[in-house]
Amino acid sequence: MLHTKRALGGVFVAPHHLAAQAGRDVLREGGNAAEAMIAAAAAIAVVYPHMNAIGGDGFWLLAEPGQAPRAIEACGPAAAAADADFYRNRGHDVIPSRGPLAALTVAGTIGGWERAREIAGQWGGRLPLPRLLEDARRHARDGVAVTPSQEALTRAKLPELADVPGFADAFLLDGQVPREGQVLHQPALADTLERLGDAGLDDFYRGELAAALAGDLARAGSPVTGDDLAAYQARVVEPLSTRLRTATLYNQPPPTQGMASLMILGLFDRLGVTEAEGFEHIHGLVEATKQAFLVRDRHCTDPAYMDVDPADFLTDADLAQRAARIDPATALPWPQPALPGDTIWMGCIDREGRSASFIQSIYWEFGSGVVLPATGVLWQNRGISFSLDDNAPQALKPGRKPFHTLNPAMARFDDGRTMVYGTMGGEGQPQTQAAVFSRYGLFNQPLQQAVTAPRWLLGRTWGEESTSLKLEARFEAELVGKLRDAGHQVEVLDQDFSDTMGHAGAVVRHPDGVIEGASDPRSDGLVATL
Repeated sequence: MLHTKRALGGVFVAPHHLAAQAGRDVLREGGNAAEAMIAAAAAIAVVYPHMNAIGGDGFWLLAEPGQAPRAIEACGPAAAAADADFYRNRGHDVIPSRGPLAALTVAGTIGGWERAREIAGQWGGRLPLPRLLEDARRHARDGVAVTPSQEALTRAKLPELADVPGFADAFLLDGQVPREGQVLHQPALADTLERLGDAGLDDFYRGELAAALAGDLARAGSPVTGDDLAAYQARVVEPLSTRLRTATLYNQPPPTQGMASLMILGLFDRLGVTEAEGFEHIHGLVEATKQAFLVRDRHCTDPAYMDVDPADFLTDADLAQRAARIDPATALPWPQPALPGDTIWMGCIDREGRSASFIQSIYWEFGSGVVLPATGVLWQNRGISFSLDDNAPQALKPGRKPFHTLNPAMARFDDGRTMVYGTMGGEGQPQTQAAVFSRYGLFNQPLQQAVTAPRWLLGRTWGEESTSLKLEARFEAELVGKLRDAGHQVEVLDQDFSDTMGHAGAVVRHPDGVIEGASDPRSDGLVATL
């Protein structure tokens, strides 16, 4: 359906309907956008475990009318014991992608919830923490129906996850892959969520929960220790921004690829394309993506290891110079490496216009696969993006933050509209953001149409190995032919709506108070309104 949903009391978009409803219900009880997002973040960690968990990382953009947006960086660093020798001494030339040795970074997302709750309090939020975690706790205790994507990904990844500590007990039913619609219970995770509500979120890092987590991590063989947990704090940081003709865009600074997301739209805006969906639109965004990814891959890492200011790549002069390198008729050859990743994006705008754009991730589907028995926490494998080569751009160092594909987006239009938007999908995140924003923000398509319309992906995601330009099957043959003639290595997928293209969403508030929402038909989500 292409009908954009509208309401006045608040709109919440999530890739799982129970998470969207958890956020909406907090709005109904008088909570603000930040409080609603905490509730949804907890809920989706339970109901969509193949895509995210409380043992992962998170990034936020939060804003209230008339004030500058604020970003929260909730990504954990590599453990103090995690260096190249740690792995070489255990017979590894590369970091294993699954299992305890893949669980080498601190999980930051709970720390991000704590920072978001502080901002929620500054906005007048007063809902108690147990209430914000209530839906998540209930879904973990009572059970949740397995989604089609969870069944499919459990089946596809089981050969590499079946023997990982804790995975089978947590995510198989009677030793078998759970089928769509079967009920999955997570009692240990329910206890953990209850403990967090009673003791406070800091307990995850410096309390009884931290001790339980550290004990299980040590027994499993992870390098992450209680000291690593105790040393962690999520940070409120200044977002990056860039100007387009009609709006200012905001996104996360490094170690995320938010810089690339802003660059793609900044470059495309300078190409002078006037119509959506034609060759100039798709080709222009793909070529802008290549220019942005060249910068990203060379420079973007833990800010402590960067020798450039990412804001320098977002100036009018730099964007104009790079836009001039884009050939309007010919594709730049593209044998570039690509970045995998699986995650969720959620967005919310409340009645007063306060907004939240949020991403939470465990990197690959099911992360490391390690589920800690005392707490039911699934741990991420974000740290496998590090290299054991000391001279590599993303060399593993103790305490270093890994590169992140995660980048929630926000826009403020000159006419007073506010937009939050984003997607999951690793390498595809900046590209889908560009597709959705350009369709809505530059070419005035209805919001739901901008999300539903056919999408493309340059590179790989969801375990794909090819780096071709992938197109959903709904693109017309004439356009496909033009892209091939221009030199693009085009691969037409056999699906009209492919998970390869991510699970996007968007929320827009107009100056008159009307709020619009759009969710992705590729996901299990919905637009929940008040």
